[in-house]
Amino acid sequence: MTTASVDSPALRYFGPRQGLDAPTERALLDRTTSTDPAVRDATAEILAAVRARGDAALRDFARTFDGVALERLEVPRAQWTAALDALAPALRRAMERAARNIAAVHRAFLPSVIEVSPEPGITIGRRPDPLARVGVYAPGGRAAYPSSVLMGAVPARVAGVGEVVVASPPGPDGRPAPVVLAAAALAEADRVFAIGGAGAVGALAYGTASVPRVDRIVGPGNAYVAEAKLQVSGFVSIDSPAGPSELLVIADDRADAEVVAREMLGQAEHDPRASVVAVAQGQALANRVRDALRRLLPSQERRAIIDAALAGQGAIVWVDDLDDAVAWSNAYAPEHLLLCVRDERLVLDGVRNAGTVFVGQTASVSFGDYMTGANHVLPTGGLARAYSGLSTLDYFRWTTYQRVDRAAAGRLAADVDAFAQAERLPGHAAAARAWTSEAVA
Repeated sequence: MTTASVDSPALRYFGPRQGLDAPTERALLDRTTSTDPAVRDATAEILAAVRARGDAALRDFARTFDGVALERLEVPRAQWTAALDALAPALRRAMERAARNIAAVHRAFLPSVIEVSPEPGITIGRRPDPLARVGVYAPGGRAAYPSSVLMGAVPARVAGVGEVVVASPPGPDGRPAPVVLAAAALAEADRVFAIGGAGAVGALAYGTASVPRVDRIVGPGNAYVAEAKLQVSGFVSIDSPAGPSELLVIADDRADAEVVAREMLGQAEHDPRASVVAVAQGQALANRVRDALRRLLPSQERRAIIDAALAGQGAIVWVDDLDDAVAWSNAYAPEHLLLCVRDERLVLDGVRNAGTVFVGQTASVSFGDYMTGANHVLPTGGLARAYSGLSTLDYFRWTTYQRVDRAAAGRLAADVDAFAQAERLPGHAAAARAWTSEAVA
């Protein structure tokens, strides 16, 4: 049963879990923008232009997409500092608090050297080495996201990355939003560029005369940014395909329907392609959530965006028991999962695929978006099945090293000889035999 009436509000689906027909369920589960040929082809054209024409292409895209003629792509540091100094005191306190929490949480996630000896005389080690240069993308356009700068740049600083480069779309004055510049200053970034969208991803991946090539690109974005990250992943490492925002709420029969509705509206306002779903225990709760959406929707400032998201990717699904809800959530693999349930631990233990889980009605997704210190750069499009959220681990590569002493070399030689002969690699076999006791003698 799909909804069509405007005052419902319009949702992609409203009905029981067992009533989901295959095409509708497939549309809800398969959210990757890479299946959209228009997004894929347009992104490929932008990336090809940046690779071929560098800064000139970036200026052209700024005129086309941002409506601004850029004299220079890089924003001078003095402008970031001025933006930080000009922040309203309340906002500055909030951003400083967020930065402290992000640093504290991500410092706890720092990796360490690991060594193991599978046999006497053999040592295998893995050493985490910070990346030399990373690019942090901060979205612009419909809204400015200083929080994304903090989420990307602060963990990079904690990890010891050599150079942190921020890219964000220019506004009418040719610079990223002042709050974005302030966040870059607060996070101690090294360079900031007024470039956005797929073009910015291409510039960071390939390098241009002005923009340095980075080792990894992190940060969320719209469908074109997510697609661009996927397309350049053969040239540069990426964190995860973080596209339009997603929320799935599992709510039991005692959940506060208005809490569920508020959380759905909060994520739907990000983008017309945002995906918001409530999985309710019983039709009665599903009806209450729909009624709450109906009451709250008219007062939303970004209603046009919310309407598009709800109609395109929104759903309220009801189930008989929470086991079914958890199973469907694991298939959906949401970016954000909110658990509005009495038995929080039992439900949490069943969750396998989610970017981050908010446990309990008071754990609003908004708190995680800004202030708790957990990272809000998370996999979308169902890719939480395999990807994790951004952390300090994303800012390291691992160097593996091996030691084999003389006695161990002698003990290994015969078995390595046998393996190498079986694989018809006589040079390998000879290198191993050189350390047998007979050969050394």
